[in-house]
Amino acid sequence: MQIVPVAYDHPDALKLNDQVQMEYVERYGDSDLTPLDPAHFQPPGGLFVVAYEGDGTPVATGGWRSQERNAEGFADGDAELKRLYVVPHARGRGLARRILAELEESARKAGRTRMVLEAGDMQPEAIALYVSCGYEPVEPKFGLYRLDDSSRCFAKPLI
Repeated sequence: MQIVPVAYDHPDALKLNDQVQMEYVERYGDSDLTPLDPAHFQPPGGLFVVAYEGDGTPVATGGWRSQERNAEGFADGDAELKRLYVVPHARGRGLARRILAELEESARKAGRTRMVLEAGDMQPEAIALYVSCGYEPVEPKFGLYRLDDSSRCFAKPLI
């Protein structure tokens, strides 16, 4: 397994993003409408990665982008986790955990002080992963879905 930094609009990232959006539609009836710009994930203010199997097949993805205090409830120094996703046939191998650790380390090296994320209550597997990796629920909520009852927000200090 190889984890490679790519642009958010790289063809393999787009392919996996389309798949995660289909999963959101299945679970919630709609895709994630959070505005994301490829520039948000360019180092040093962010990072986006794709994990490839030995044969070059893209099977997992994830990224973070810098956030500062704003009207959506973020705090200065936040790194927002986005699009952590593993294709169904590759789940259970620890890929999400590996990508998450790499993203945390990258954000820490970039001077970010807290990794934050939002997940919906219809993603129990993701929530279990985050909690097992040291993320704790936080209030007030942040992000586009902060006022949605199904939104769950988590954070982990990076310092």
